[in-house]
Amino acid sequence: MGRVVVTEFVSLDGVAEAPGGEDFRYPNWSFEVDRGDGEKFKEEEALNASALLLGRTTYEGFASAWPNYDGTLADKYNGMPKYVVSNTLTAPEWTNTTVLSGDLATNVTALKSTVDGEISVPGSLALVRSLIEHDLVDEIRLMTFPVLLGHGRRLFGDTTGKTSWRLAEATTYGEGVLVTVHRRAH
Repeated sequence: MGRVVVTEFVSLDGVAEAPGGEDFRYPNWSFEVDRGDGEKFKEEEALNASALLLGRTTYEGFASAWPNYDGTLADKYNGMPKYVVSNTLTAPEWTNTTVLSGDLATNVTALKSTVDGEISVPGSLALVRSLIEHDLVDEIRLMTFPVLLGHGRRLFGDTTGKTSWRLAEATTYGEGVLVTVHRRAH
């Protein structure tokens, strides 16, 4: 049985928009802080994933970038199964990509039953909010940067109900980047 694992870069005030993107009021804001060994954490996380689950915008960014890179991480991302949630994308060009259209809860529940291991969801804020709303997330990994942005899309929005989580790990890297791992308390 697969486990949906959300992984996000966030500011202290919860902004998760464009941590490495150019098209934002504070371009590449997450790169302004030294992550130290946090880079190893992110790489190990990616290498241990069995599949990627992405929203369309994040998918398009990954699909345009990763095929141009070499190395272990690029090989992993380019070769692994990728699932993109979209009702408009019909012909994905990135290797091993499957489009999931239609009912999100049905599709992700089926995906969890067919993938063995971690189904990593990096970025993809709208998708993450929907996954949380449908109670499909098993683990949330946050890399929290010591910066207040005061502007931008935040990771968490309103939900129709309460869910409980437990802190499984907390580690500080570099210049105060806090990585926390939260698992669903059932």
